[in-house]
Amino acid sequence: MNARVNISSESDFEDVVGYSRAVRIGNTVAVSGSTAAAPGGGAVGGDDMAEQAREALRRIATALEKAGAELTDVIRTRIFVTDIARWPEVAEAHREFFGDIKPAASMYEVRALIAPELLVEIEADAVLG
Repeated sequence: MNARVNISSESDFEDVVGYSRAVRIGNTVAVSGSTAAAPGGGAVGGDDMAEQAREALRRIATALEKAGAELTDVIRTRIFVTDIARWPEVAEAHREFFGDIKPAASMYEVRALIAPELLVEIEADAVLG
């Protein structure tokens, strides 16, 4: 039997909403939607969508590391953006992190994220080899 390991990022939202930054069961890791929310409000990167995506991906990398995985283990990402016309900005950031890994990926436009200053949210699934 594979034990469940919940990985926390110490975000206050985890207890409020009832979720973990990531969950590992066996060789599978699921990383929750990650944004560039700044402590105390605002967004890391301001209105720079690419920088918000980079920050979300850095947070995903940290969660994976805590779960005993790394970016090369990622098999799928889901990207949510508030303005699909700006997709090339997010694609550039995604390519910087995953260019040689090339996980399956989807990008969706959503009306809004949890705070108006947040422009990008990214989820990731990983399988350890």
